[in-house]
Amino acid sequence: MLSLDGARSSRLRISLPPRSTFVTWLRESAGGVLSLAMIVGAATGVAAIGFRYLIVGATRFFTGYDDYSGLGRVASGHWPALGFWFLLFAPVLAGAIYGPIVYRFAPEARGHGVPEVMYAVSERGGRIAPQVVVLKALASALCIGGGGSVGREGPIVQIGSAAGSAIAQWTRLDTSRVRLLVACGAAGGIAATFNAPLAGPFFAMELILRNFAAESFGAVVLSSVTASVVGRAVLGDHAFLSLPAFAVRNPVEYPLYLLLGVAVGVVGVCFSKVLYLIEDACDWVWRGPEWARPAVGGLALGGLLIALPQMYGVGYPVLENAVQGKYLIGMLLVLLIGKMVATSLTIGIGGSGGVFAPTLFIGAMAGTAFGQLAHQILPTATESAGAYGLVGMGAALASATRAPITAVIILFELTGEYTIILPLMAAVVAATGISRLLSTDTIYTRKLLRRGVDIERPHTPFSTVVAADIAHPTVETITDTADLVTAAAALERSAVGLVPVLGSDGRYRGCLSARDVAESLDDPEPPTTISRLVKHLPTVAADTNFHDIVTALAGHGGTGLPVVDTEHTAVIGWVTHEDLLSVLHPTPGVQHGAVPSAKPR
Repeated sequence: MLSLDGARSSRLRISLPPRSTFVTWLRESAGGVLSLAMIVGAATGVAAIGFRYLIVGATRFFTGYDDYSGLGRVASGHWPALGFWFLLFAPVLAGAIYGPIVYRFAPEARGHGVPEVMYAVSERGGRIAPQVVVLKALASALCIGGGGSVGREGPIVQIGSAAGSAIAQWTRLDTSRVRLLVACGAAGGIAATFNAPLAGPFFAMELILRNFAAESFGAVVLSSVTASVVGRAVLGDHAFLSLPAFAVRNPVEYPLYLLLGVAVGVVGVCFSKVLYLIEDACDWVWRGPEWARPAVGGLALGGLLIALPQMYGVGYPVLENAVQGKYLIGMLLVLLIGKMVATSLTIGIGGSGGVFAPTLFIGAMAGTAFGQLAHQILPTATESAGAYGLVGMGAALASATRAPITAVIILFELTGEYTIILPLMAAVVAATGISRLLSTDTIYTRKLLRRGVDIERPHTPFSTVVAADIAHPTVETITDTADLVTAAAALERSAVGLVPVLGSDGRYRGCLSARDVAESLDDPEPPTTISRLVKHLPTVAADTNFHDIVTALAGHGGTGLPVVDTEHTAVIGWVTHEDLLSVLHPTPGVQHGAVPSAKPR
């Protein structure tokens, strides 16, 4: 590089500073973060559109219709010879396709998505594997199109969050801004899917970031707006549900809405309990390989679909029919219980899809049934049952997720009527209160608690720090084919008396100590390479949190441990107890976080 001719050197001097300045601006300035938030929003909007078409395409492939749930027990347009019995085999075929894909390439794509994003933000510094963007979309589209009774909102939240995380990691942002772009992706996903630009930011702040910091709000809102604009440009500016007009006929209805909130709050908690109870039952029953679980379990789901075809897919047409008064109380209760079981079974057998839409569905059934009963008792003083169904949707969402602000705003945006606000707020508050009385967790946090992760525990100022933030760059690595002279020279330059050793494939093998090399040099027949001198030394992943770093360093305080990338292959740094102390007692002028969290490009 130093021998470049004058012309090339001139070009080099002209081109490099602007790029360096731009990258610094992008990483560190408020304007740079807002620009990245818009990029994440646009990417998530495009992903939401593509995901919607993927679901429609998969549903057409299996059924011949864009949405099968509202049709009843009819034959598939593509498999007429099977009659309605195709319902038994559609989940099996879908599971046979997406099961091995998820198992092999992205296990985190299994399930309902949002808990995985919450875990990534809380415990992994917001780092999500980029392949989740594609694999989650494919797996969820096949699951829903093949009859899985789950929603599309959870997957698009995970897809948008993965896109935000990938962009943040590609630009090498610090951990706090990686988390922020993950939240931007989640907000964009909700906004584009529901055509609800207000609900998106509140969902991201209330459930993903779990705080309402002013400096985060602007970026999240901008991402949500951008995703909505992209979505509306292709899908149109209209609500995805056709809902009845809302009105409060008599002040006596307000106590009824409070009572509705309590009743639906109980239903929301029950849904959360049933979901994990059936998942545990599926875990207990299944003894085969995980990649085959969705296909074999699809037989049970198919049998349920034959009995209750309204459970096929997301089920928005059935929800609309309910709030429009097309079902009696008995059928509403059957659909409510059926959705609980069908969604739980879909998740339990290893399906991929969200629980957001099923929660709205269950709330609509419970609310409409409550409304019909109230209308029979007080026919002149109460509004139509559909009005109670709308409020029930918000109450169920608030009870299951314990995100009352999101529940109020999303129902307000879906109806577009301000008159819903007071009854909705009353029911949501009641539902949230009864949820807290009956359960210590939510439909999202329960999944994490079962893994031993409590994201609601008090966080210390340094609990969000990960290894990549504090590790210092590795001075040098050597291969296991190096000779003793080369190894001795590398050890002389090492500040910790150890040198990481890589195999011929570039993967981490272990470490070489100065003592081992010195003893080998004294042998009568010293080895020609260091291969047999390499000793295993535990590694610390780049996304390991502060507490786990402390645990890992026990017994390695003097030398520290190597830090590897998120794929646990390349060595990207070294962490010691001194690095931990620098977080607790930072030295002015000393800055950490220079180590990238991914494999160097």
